Amino acid sequence: MGYRSRSAFKLIELNKKYKFIKKNTKLLDIGSYPGGWSQVSSKIIINGKILSLDIKKMNQIENVSFLQCNFLEEGTKEKILKFFNEKLDVVLSDMAANTTGNKSLDCIRTNQLCADVIEFSSKILKSNGVLISKLFMGEDFLEVKELAKSTFKKVQFFKPESSRNESKETYLHCSILKTL
Repeated sequence: MGYRSRSAFKLIELNKKYKFIKKNTKLLDIGSYPGGWSQVSSKIIINGKILSLDIKKMNQIENVSFLQCNFLEEGTKEKILKFFNEKLDVVLSDMAANTTGNKSLDCIRTNQLCADVIEFSSKILKSNGVLISKLFMGEDFLEVKELAKSTFKKVQFFKPESSRNESKETYLHCSILKTL
């Protein structure tokens, strides 16, 4: 197998359940370091395009382009759209905030990243696009869930078996953007 991270198995489970990565998918992997999700995607996507981005430098993966930046920085959306030359099929995010030791704070910070990804995805996904994002069960879970439901027509939650039992993480599967 040789995956760079255990989280690769989570994406394999998610894709087995929801079947969102296909051979011609245009996919963005936000917070991609160390590259496990990009590796999994690169084994499936043959005729599509993959762009991974992270604030940390990621070692190269065949058929994956990498952009070292913060996805919230000014100009990042434009760089992504220029790379793909169209809107995207899939946005992935397995991001978690750097841990502080305060579980409640860490949960809030990670869920804020998820909320930011939902907002960001609404601007770069095709109308029938899919978002997969990590989310923690915590005090602000409902707020992020409501944001997702106000942005996408279909919102589901899934905790992969490869997640640790004690982990509060779950994954958000959103599809079909709501239009005005």
